Amino acid sequence: MPLEAVEARRLYRQVADQLRSLIDSGEYAVGSRLPTERELAEQLRISRPTVREALIALEVEGRVRIRVGSGIYVSEPADAAPALAAAVIEGPFELLRAREFLESAIAEQAARVATKDDLARIDAALVAMENVAHPGEASMVHDRAFHIAIAGCLGNAVLVRVVGELFDQRLNPYFAQLAHYFENPGTWRTALSEHRAVRDAIAARQPKAARDAMRDHLAHSQERFAQNFGAETAAAAPTMRKRTARSEAQPAKPKRPSKKPVKSGSARRR
Repeated sequence: MPLEAVEARRLYRQVADQLRSLIDSGEYAVGSRLPTERELAEQLRISRPTVREALIALEVEGRVRIRVGSGIYVSEPADAAPALAAAVIEGPFELLRAREFLESAIAEQAARVATKDDLARIDAALVAMENVAHPGEASMVHDRAFHIAIAGCLGNAVLVRVVGELFDQRLNPYFAQLAHYFENPGTWRTALSEHRAVRDAIAARQPKAARDAMRDHLAHSQERFAQNFGAETAAAAPTMRKRTARSEAQPAKPKRPSKKPVKSGSARRR
């Protein structure tokens, strides 16, 4: 019998599979509330963003329902729920971290080589962003144009394509569902201000400032998506910039869930 390739499943998919198994086995009945994000992260010994990606995946599948300010509840699965190619969908935080790494380096180099025409394209995207409603399809078009214009400063078609393809992953169902909870006109204004900081650093020929401004913008995007959406009274989600660099290769087996809420008073903060 020939050996088959072993699939390296993404961590959030492993977490989603574990939670789905608990639901299917009856540990959590339809209508019951799951532990909070914080409690799940502590039981599994993984980061809260990974837990959030798993919960969003289950919500897209119709297995749970997230009620902001109340908690995460088990849903009755639809008989004809469409199957998603989950194995090839990157998690929202995974995508944002990749963009943070790549686009900060691009912005740094753009500050060295940008021409007047390049700055004109960046400015045109910013003007369009200032005059569009958000959230909406048009705002995403102009946001994409801004990031593409910065990549275009380097005169490298491959980098332009990669930046565009990474941005377009915002259209995947997991990213779109997460954005549904947290994007609003207020977050758009904040992001626009961050974009201006990137533009100004590039125009001033300040590579380090441009790199830092882009990195901060995409790190803050992660923070905005990491605000609590469950029934938690603790302080806001931890700053993503302080996340540890350790690898989360395999989630721990979750403790057998209790129907009573897990006490979190002495819980380890992440």
